[in-house]
Amino acid sequence: MSETAGISTGIAARYATAVFDLAKEGKAIKALESDVAALDAAMEESADLRTLMTSPLYSRDEQSTAITAIAKKMKLSDTTSNVLALLASKRRLFVMPHLIAVLKDRLAEERGEVTAEVTTAKKLTKAQADKLAKTLKDKVGKAVTIQETVDESIIGGLIVKVGSKMIDTSIASKLNALQNTMKEVG
Repeated sequence: MSETAGISTGIAARYATAVFDLAKEGKAIKALESDVAALDAAMEESADLRTLMTSPLYSRDEQSTAITAIAKKMKLSDTTSNVLALLASKRRLFVMPHLIAVLKDRLAEERGEVTAEVTTAKKLTKAQADKLAKTLKDKVGKAVTIQETVDESIIGGLIVKVGSKMIDTSIASKLNALQNTMKEVG
């Protein structure tokens, strides 16, 4: 991890903890969940928002004004709106992707869920995803939300990450292991 990414993650974790604790105290977890989902979708869809968050060309005031207007237009909760305004005033909007990721994890933990990052060679069908989620639930003991990524370079199989555990059954990794074994022999 680069130093900048580490700093962003650390900043985001502190803000996320504060936001989560405020929402929990105010019994506003549901509002926080909808805010996080809305912000995540907005960041995914809007190149302008991503530029606003990362571009040094926007002044502190421009960022503050824009993010306040965005929060109002999206009808975000007061807590989330205030945190966004604070991030803008400190020129820390660049940590938003990390903040959203940390908040998603905290909210899932609060619901008793865990997220599994699954990499596949081709998109899983609904039946395959449901069966995988059930199998992982049996192993982990918690409800599992699957976050799927398609990467054709793994050729086939799955790479599953749940927390700090990783299971790699991809054909590409098996071919690499075979290649390394052959190098050791010859």
